[in-house]
Amino acid sequence: MLGRLFGRSAERPAAHPQALPPLKQKHGTYALRALGDARVLALVEAADAGDWTAVKAALAPFDLGHDQAVLGQLTDVDGVEEWIVRAAEEDKDDKELRATALLISGARHVAWGWEARTSARAVDVGREQWQTFYERLRIAEEHLLGAAELRPDWITPWRHLLTSGRGMSVDDSVKEARLAAGLRRDPLDLDIHLEWVSQLQPRWGGEPGQALEFARKAFAGAPDGHRLGCAVAMARVEEWVESDDHDCLQHPRIRTELREAAERSILHHAYERRLGWQGDYNIFAMALSLAGSSTASNVFRELEGVYTEWPWTFMADPQKAYARFRKAF
Repeated sequence: MLGRLFGRSAERPAAHPQALPPLKQKHGTYALRALGDARVLALVEAADAGDWTAVKAALAPFDLGHDQAVLGQLTDVDGVEEWIVRAAEEDKDDKELRATALLISGARHVAWGWEARTSARAVDVGREQWQTFYERLRIAEEHLLGAAELRPDWITPWRHLLTSGRGMSVDDSVKEARLAAGLRRDPLDLDIHLEWVSQLQPRWGGEPGQALEFARKAFAGAPDGHRLGCAVAMARVEEWVESDDHDCLQHPRIRTELREAAERSILHHAYERRLGWQGDYNIFAMALSLAGSSTASNVFRELEGVYTEWPWTFMADPQKAYARFRKAF
């Protein structure tokens, strides 16, 4: 009853026994740490220590071939690229472990490559930055394709191959083949769809409106309560990023579309709060806030101050922007 009264479709589930305690900061917000899970934190700490044996033990509850949220935690660990290749060689006779090491290495090299390029406009990236960027992506592609060959059922290599391919400006036919490979493994995978939403942006050669059309079509074919609603929200955020008008989402029809997408996805009673669900909510929180939709208050309420850097990184001071919008709604 209370959920319906306050605009929620279902009551908040009981906390997971492995849940990390919140570390609230200024303005009552805090960054999500290790997906809020003690097991993920143990995995990240093992990777940070360069302890492959401990990493393998900590990976037991997870499936990196299908869980992008957990894999994403490893791609952000500085220094992983320095020892993970040796780990792959040590386990070259174990197909599963070698594939896992290659996957982690490939995903890390993609992130490491973008660190070298930075988020600057292409014209502002120096020659040495470009060379470092391409070299890291070249390694990433080699390792990701190796992981995909060893484990044809995995979807996460294809998600990162879409990112590396975008950075290396591979042929459109290659990009589309990678998209198709990912969708064959899971036609409703959100991360694959979000990558393609990015690919279809004008700054990457797409046409205005293409990404939104793609996201709408995908979500229309998803069941109620599915995460794919985030693709629609992200397409709108990207629209805002591409526009010179910061009020471009402030239209009743856009507010209605985003509200309906939220109600049929993250706010629907069938939505499953898996590890990293806060990321889905943050995507909608930003999109709804930019559109001036009161539904943002429902989303912020459920987050209880939890902030994820993506997609707020599009703003100058991501966490302050989150706190400002949270207070406004």
